[in-house]
Amino acid sequence: MIRHGETEDNISKIYSRNETILSDKGIEQIRLSKENLEEYTFDKVYYSPLTRTEETLKYLELDGIPEERIEEWDFGIFSGLNYREIEEKYPIEYKEWTDNPIDFIIREGESLEIVYKRVVEFLEELVEKGEDVLLVTHGGVIGLAFCWVFDNIDYFFKFKVDNGSINIISIDDGYKFIKKSNLLPKLK
Repeated sequence: MIRHGETEDNISKIYSRNETILSDKGIEQIRLSKENLEEYTFDKVYYSPLTRTEETLKYLELDGIPEERIEEWDFGIFSGLNYREIEEKYPIEYKEWTDNPIDFIIREGESLEIVYKRVVEFLEELVEKGEDVLLVTHGGVIGLAFCWVFDNIDYFFKFKVDNGSINIISIDDGYKFIKKSNLLPKLK
């Protein structure tokens, strides 16, 4: 799995909108990560059909299959806002969300549990097919994939996935393993 490069929304520390684009640094991150990807083989590429991941795919010079189940968490009414702005603009929803971050369904969006279920459904399909794939996706999705390794969504907030990083999960003899996490290129 590779996380998209840094975006304008990442710089502003806001919960991303679907149309946010890669920053100059994000483009450079992906160009360098492309070199690291050359040591890995994969049969197919799946990508989240959002602007930042489509751009990432372009800079990786890969073709892929769009897959909505690996789109980032839909933050609904929180999209385009930072943490403080959410607290100010939606104090009731903010409290419910921080009190119950896994099950709270953000208005016009999703709960973390909903995202987890769709990500797990897709990963289980890949395992069943025995596909060796690259996913071009988001930090939240990669964090949830790591939770799937442990079969426990409660670990979600224990993972940090950096922009442009390569992260590897393998299934060996029916066991799930995190082989690499946050493999990052050195920016020049």
